[in-house]
Amino acid sequence: MIKVFFCLKIKIEDSKHLIKSEEHTKMAYILPFIKILGYDTFNPAEVIPEYTCDFGTKKGEKVDFCLMDGNKPYILVECKDCRNKLNSDNISCSSLVNFVISIFSS
Repeated sequence: MIKVFFCLKIKIEDSKHLIKSEEHTKMAYILPFIKILGYDTFNPAEVIPEYTCDFGTKKGEKVDFCLMDGNKPYILVECKDCRNKLNSDNISCSSLVNFVISIFSS
């Protein structure tokens, strides 16, 4: 499995200059990564795109993907355009972390 991750890493390094958007990042890098983790990216019971979450007082917020374990959310994936650096302006981690804690504590 490490070899497969290494191949994806090389693919990302070699093709990053071709990526033009967040959606492009999802298709080229995130979905292959999810597949490497063993999820069937075409199975709507395993991988849910645009998963709706309630983050504290924010209702109806979406994350890019939710990976399911049976009928429970297991991994939440938020994607940003790979051409941009992550910072507090383009990702709201605190809300997401609070949501994740509420899922696993219930």
